[in-house]
Amino acid sequence: MRNVLFATFLSIVIFSCNAQSEQSNSSNDDSEIASKVKDLISQMTLEEKIAELTQDAPANERLGIPFMKYGEALHGLWLVLDYYGNTTVYPQAVACASTWEPELIEKMASQTAIEARALGVTHCYSPNLDVYAGDARYGRVEESYGEDPYLVSRMGVAFIKGLQGTGEEQFDENHVIATAKHFVGYPENRRGINGGFSDMSERRLREVYLPSFEAAVKEAQVGSVMPGHQDFNGVPCHMNTWLLKDILRDELGFDGFIVSDNNDVGRLQTMHFIPETRTKAAILGLKAGVDMDLVIGKSIELSTYHSNILKDTVIQDPALMPYIDKAASRILTAKYKLGLFDAEPKEIDEETVNAGREEHREFALELAEKSIIMLKNDNNLLPIDLSKIKSLAVIGPNAHEERPKKGTYELLGGYSGLPPYYVSVLDGLKKKVGDKVKINYAKGCDIDSFSKEGFPEAVSAAKKSDAVVLVVGSSHKTCGEGGDRSDLDLYGVQNELVEAIHKTGKPVIVVLINGRPLSINYIAENIPSILETWYGGMRAGDAVANVIFGDVNPGGKLTMSFPRSVGQVPVTYLERPDFIGSGKGQYRFSDKSPLFPFGYGLSYTTFKYGTPKLEKSVISPDGSTSVSIDVTNTGNRVGDEVVQMYVRDDYASVGRYLKMLKGFKRIILKPGETKTVTFKLGFDELNILNQDMKKVVEPGTFTISVGASSRSEDLHHVKLTVK
Repeated sequence: MRNVLFATFLSIVIFSCNAQSEQSNSSNDDSEIASKVKDLISQMTLEEKIAELTQDAPANERLGIPFMKYGEALHGLWLVLDYYGNTTVYPQAVACASTWEPELIEKMASQTAIEARALGVTHCYSPNLDVYAGDARYGRVEESYGEDPYLVSRMGVAFIKGLQGTGEEQFDENHVIATAKHFVGYPENRRGINGGFSDMSERRLREVYLPSFEAAVKEAQVGSVMPGHQDFNGVPCHMNTWLLKDILRDELGFDGFIVSDNNDVGRLQTMHFIPETRTKAAILGLKAGVDMDLVIGKSIELSTYHSNILKDTVIQDPALMPYIDKAASRILTAKYKLGLFDAEPKEIDEETVNAGREEHREFALELAEKSIIMLKNDNNLLPIDLSKIKSLAVIGPNAHEERPKKGTYELLGGYSGLPPYYVSVLDGLKKKVGDKVKINYAKGCDIDSFSKEGFPEAVSAAKKSDAVVLVVGSSHKTCGEGGDRSDLDLYGVQNELVEAIHKTGKPVIVVLINGRPLSINYIAENIPSILETWYGGMRAGDAVANVIFGDVNPGGKLTMSFPRSVGQVPVTYLERPDFIGSGKGQYRFSDKSPLFPFGYGLSYTTFKYGTPKLEKSVISPDGSTSVSIDVTNTGNRVGDEVVQMYVRDDYASVGRYLKMLKGFKRIILKPGETKTVTFKLGFDELNILNQDMKKVVEPGTFTISVGASSRSEDLHHVKLTVK
């Protein structure tokens, strides 16, 4: 026993020494870099300092300051304005989140970082940490991880850790700097318009939009932050010292650099009409703490951090020099941390470079498979038994896309690079069935057209087939940044195409390839099977084929509620109490509930939940406990289930949301297998913001709900008492 105690003591001492050593080494590295930066700043001319304050500042040969190349990395690397490198394109962010598996997002980001380094990129403008506000008119919905702050936080932290690395690997030769965007509250606009002004209480800011950025800074040590385009409560984010200094730097402790969104320092003048000149706009940005001026294409007409704009002004007003020095210092610090001063510039042959790896493309397939959500499956139409059909119709504007002559594929979603190939649903199904099943393909209509010229061919293809896979939704033509819409129905004549195919009487599976929740009422009411696949990346078609024929059991869950109509937006599970208790909190003549709720998704098997049990049913305000629940696979197939935990403080000093997600876990269960899933309950899960805007755990009862989705009928409850 004495030997065991001694060994334990020795392990603790060694661990403590190692931890202190790592902390000391990190501190030494930071102070050494700070010393080098200070020395470098002292040698730089004003013009050289100003030159550093842009996203692609050229190398300074006189002082040996390296170039820092930028790119996008939302779901694989994209060299902005360029399409080369054969990069891996993974599923779009909304699809990644639908896996409910942060470990997958971390792996994707780490692979993206390797491809970035292969192309000389060391600074990426990702991830998007905007919490979707329930208004799908907004085209950038596809870039978000979902409508819940906890879920977005977990996905965002995982992405940043993967891209940047952690510990001794942080910013090494296989990792790059991440940029958390858009700080902050970007989706909270009045008309669903990109960049529309946001006006909100500090409570909503802190409860919904700030948590993902707080986690990015405190947990993942994100290296860069990008403010939003918008006016926030009357003050544009790019000149908002309360947001950028008081909250981001002083309160959250962010010590990286802030890069503007494209042209946004200049837009203080040209969009917000606050300063009368670009020089005044530049000064407002610098004083608020925006370190780097991002102007894609480097247009002198749009630049603000430029010698033509700033040099004479700073010379005439030396009080501005500390702002220049501070911004330049932060950027130089990042270059040192990335090891750029010690590395030779990478020579890239755009004609022959191949950044992607086969293992990355295989992982893109796994990610796509795990992101697919089955919304409906009446009479177990899916999966299709390959031996029981002889022909299959593949119809729809999103069923296939040829390689573009320029740019990238429309069905990959925004911020996509150009992969070496794209597997469409048609390609995937053809590959899957080989010569065993005849494929009858017809496009039917274009995604953005109102012509029905292709309907007869599509109807004919359906009639001569045993079943139909109908692929509709959206593309980068109708969704994405700047792709805001005033309605959420299928665009063009897609819904009429669905009706025409349904009337043939053939069994129909609708595959949605889209970037935003859509009001698909006709499909939901009439089509027996529906798969939500979002933009599934370069291997999307393989993933869809594997699900349709049962090689993969769908296990994804929605991270965004589907509205019944545009008049219902914003629709999100994050609701506060209203007149619903008296029966009056409803729309007249229509259903208030979402068409499909947050956290929802079906499987080819079935799951049974037990009764949630608390480790301790009574705790103190500073105490902790846990809740456990048994989940059993009651079907005959192996399947994945995403177990979700929601918390509500029943009676408190302020109003709260009816429930908030505070834990989730994706598990795999064999037929008949039972697993126990446990979630912790402590300060992080139970606190609220009181009337003084302080995080506290108040005495009282809490409803802990665990189950398969946010829908009331899918949840099982237990009461926790805090006293």
